[in-house]
Amino acid sequence: MAAAFRSRGRWSGVYFVVLTSLASMSTAHADDPAYFVPQLLGAQYTMIEQWQDSIHSPYSGPKSLEAQGNHERTHTFGAYFGMPMTERLAAFFDVEMFRGEGVGGSRGLAGLTNGDAIRGGGTLSRYAYTARAFLTYDIPLGDATTKMKRKMDQLPGDQANDRLGFKFGLLGVNDDFDQSRYANSGRTQFMNWSLLNSPAWDYAADTRGYTVGGLITYAMGPWTWRYGVYQMPSKANGSRLEGPINRANEQDAQATWQQTPDSTAIWLLAYRNRANMGVYDDALRMAELTHTPPDIQADDRDGRHKYGVAFGTDIPLADNGDTGLFARGAWNDGHTESFAFTEADRSGSMGGQLSGSHWSRPDDGLGVALAVNGLSQPHREYLAEGGSGFILGDGALNYGTEQIDEAYYAAKVAPFATVSADFQLIHNPGYNRDRGPARFLGMRIHLEY
Repeated sequence: MAAAFRSRGRWSGVYFVVLTSLASMSTAHADDPAYFVPQLLGAQYTMIEQWQDSIHSPYSGPKSLEAQGNHERTHTFGAYFGMPMTERLAAFFDVEMFRGEGVGGSRGLAGLTNGDAIRGGGTLSRYAYTARAFLTYDIPLGDATTKMKRKMDQLPGDQANDRLGFKFGLLGVNDDFDQSRYANSGRTQFMNWSLLNSPAWDYAADTRGYTVGGLITYAMGPWTWRYGVYQMPSKANGSRLEGPINRANEQDAQATWQQTPDSTAIWLLAYRNRANMGVYDDALRMAELTHTPPDIQADDRDGRHKYGVAFGTDIPLADNGDTGLFARGAWNDGHTESFAFTEADRSGSMGGQLSGSHWSRPDDGLGVALAVNGLSQPHREYLAEGGSGFILGDGALNYGTEQIDEAYYAAKVAPFATVSADFQLIHNPGYNRDRGPARFLGMRIHLEY
């Protein structure tokens, strides 16, 4: 045997390690975790097709919603891996791929209608990319545990109810903050961005929605406290992150109260951004001096700040929590430019989900919600004078709050497949009373392992 391995040259050591590992795994107790063995935690494919009808539009600008209507389709593919490294340390790695384009090129609305669409998706690579790559480390602070199921970015096993947790790497900020049981997934629930997270929470992310940073979680009894620091993009909706992190960052702090996983949850979030941002008032003053349309990015300077708060609640009512209500609200100071999520300085939403168990389809769900987005006074004036942000720019503005109604029905057609129908009605698209209303029909197919 030894001679046989030597004859394989430099690969002999690799074969020996693999065979030894397999032998040790076969003799291990069935309940022992397999450390340093990657696990496929999940995979998904989602197709979203949307149709926008024509809208009233006496004028339009460089980033307006298309007046004549539009029809687009997006595809996302994802595979999600995890690996336990020790009893407390775990590694996660996610690969995704995006194809297609959001309706209207994902512009002209603060509440974009396709939760899977990527801003500027038409100019990004169509090849697979690393979405997340991070480590977690948990320190139990008590004996009580909860059995965790295998799912995306979650290894199966027991998790201590009271714990101190650490997370660091390439990740999504909204994976851990502003989470709602009923309005958090554009692939299975509401599609509009205003119902995925609070639009006025301008959370750190590159164009695809990810960033590098770290998170500390302290869970004790019904309370969960989180604090995270993350890199900001180098420019509004930029694909490159600014470094070092002490130069440009977002800081988030959130407190959540929830007695049990199926009981009412209440959360309060505060955030502060520091980045290479422009100031709306400064851009307006420069435009007045030069007699040109204001340009917020021309005023970008390091060290600018934005701060804000967000809050929300989930209220389970019946059907083991599958029927329930939710609400969110958020505000930011609105002086510096919208930078990473969408263009909103005030936002509020409310809605609910009804389980299909009431018509003998317990895996189906019906959702209805409304959302309202608003702008600060300087932001309004900037757009009214012909300025453009990274999503909005009609060339002028007759300001009104952007009002969004959405309803969907998600039917579980197989254990791994869900088909959804979706309708959205948006008044004052892009905060402009002169344009709209806009109507969107959507169809979604979601396959999940």
